[in-house]
Amino acid sequence: MPLSTVDRSALQPVIRRLSALRPLSTEARASLEYAMLEGLQRAGAGEDLISEGDPVDSVRVVLSGWLCRYKTLEDGRRQIVNFIFPGESCDAHAFLLPVMDHSIATMTPVVYSEIKRARFESLMAGDRSLAEAFWCETLVNIAIQREWAINLGRRVAVERVAHLFCETFERLRVVGMVDGNSCVMPVTQMDLADATGLSVVHLNRTLQELRASGLIILRERMLTIPDLDALKNAALYSPSYLQLYRGD
Repeated sequence: MPLSTVDRSALQPVIRRLSALRPLSTEARASLEYAMLEGLQRAGAGEDLISEGDPVDSVRVVLSGWLCRYKTLEDGRRQIVNFIFPGESCDAHAFLLPVMDHSIATMTPVVYSEIKRARFESLMAGDRSLAEAFWCETLVNIAIQREWAINLGRRVAVERVAHLFCETFERLRVVGMVDGNSCVMPVTQMDLADATGLSVVHLNRTLQELRASGLIILRERMLTIPDLDALKNAALYSPSYLQLYRGD
């Protein structure tokens, strides 16, 4: 992607998310922005950016679009274990391990930056606030995985789906990607089923129940939450694990 086609404003989701975790110095922001501009890439929907078993030698940070982490069983059954949204990285420290233990695929067209390991390590060594922000992101990702495990193991279907919508809204809100009480929801029912451990039929019934209760409006790839507190109550949801909630 030619650098001339990208405005620095496109980098702001990454800066906003990291800044919510740790205040970044002016120097850190400038260094990270320059590194991201150097490694800009595009990918279409339905592509694997990295597959389970692949070696990792770079860090990918997402500027726009949605991705998912997933595992596939030998018989083809897929479990989505997390989404990756604009502003987030695809495992900032994965290069410390020999190979990836899961795959990362695009769910929509995406723009991302690929920062090579040596460049990333130089950035981390050069600014403590940036290093701490990326480590905080790693810790938050671990917390998210705990919540997803609780979702699959203990919450009933309505709670699972409501919880996923609450989390998605909060994660998008911190990077400025909600409009009032609405946000994009560009995934299929199959994707949502694979993320919540439900069959597509059960997922469809659950969405109908949430709609009938007035808790969500899901239309034309947009999710509207008329009353976020009510949806949180239905999901038994608390955003504290995200370490991002400012109450705004």
